[in-house]
Amino acid sequence: MAGVVLILTVLIGYLLGSVNIAIVLTRRLGGDVRQKGSGNAGATNVARVYGWKVGLITLAGDCLKTLLAMLLGKLMAGEPGAVCAAFGCLIGHCFPLYFGFRGGKAVSVSGAIALFLSWKVFLIILAIFFLMFFATKRVSACSMTAGVGIPVSMLLLGGFPWYALLLGVFIALFVIFMHRGNLHRLIRGTEPEFHFGKPNK
Repeated sequence: MAGVVLILTVLIGYLLGSVNIAIVLTRRLGGDVRQKGSGNAGATNVARVYGWKVGLITLAGDCLKTLLAMLLGKLMAGEPGAVCAAFGCLIGHCFPLYFGFRGGKAVSVSGAIALFLSWKVFLIILAIFFLMFFATKRVSACSMTAGVGIPVSMLLLGGFPWYALLLGVFIALFVIFMHRGNLHRLIRGTEPEFHFGKPNK
């Protein structure tokens, strides 16, 4: 019975994660962010194309859906349920059921997961993200470094159950996988710097 409940939390997480805020919001603005900028349905590309305010709303929406999924998972099956819901939400955000399985790159969802697991881990990866941004001005490099910072900081802080650590390792590998194209451009030196777009573009 416990296994069935955990599977259900993964499903709930996936369905909530599939509500891709970037796509929903930009369609209401008369477009689809997947057809603009980098083609990614995430907060960074929304900010690049539509401006920082719309990007911030997208980020907040992605974080809220993740926290909601993990809260529901925790209510259903405790900490393991929250972790299982987080797995589902990550997959749903990147491969959304409602939008042709073409979504974001897991960055905002990963940050929200870190916040749910531990505010200390969240502050560490937030610091990593901004330090990398000031150094490189390339969000993809910041995202991958912060993603790797999740399991590393969890190990350094200690006190996390094995399934939470497994989630952290999965996040690090998954974020790098989702940014594999960016990684190739970073290696070649062709990855562009980040700039905000004009509001209401």
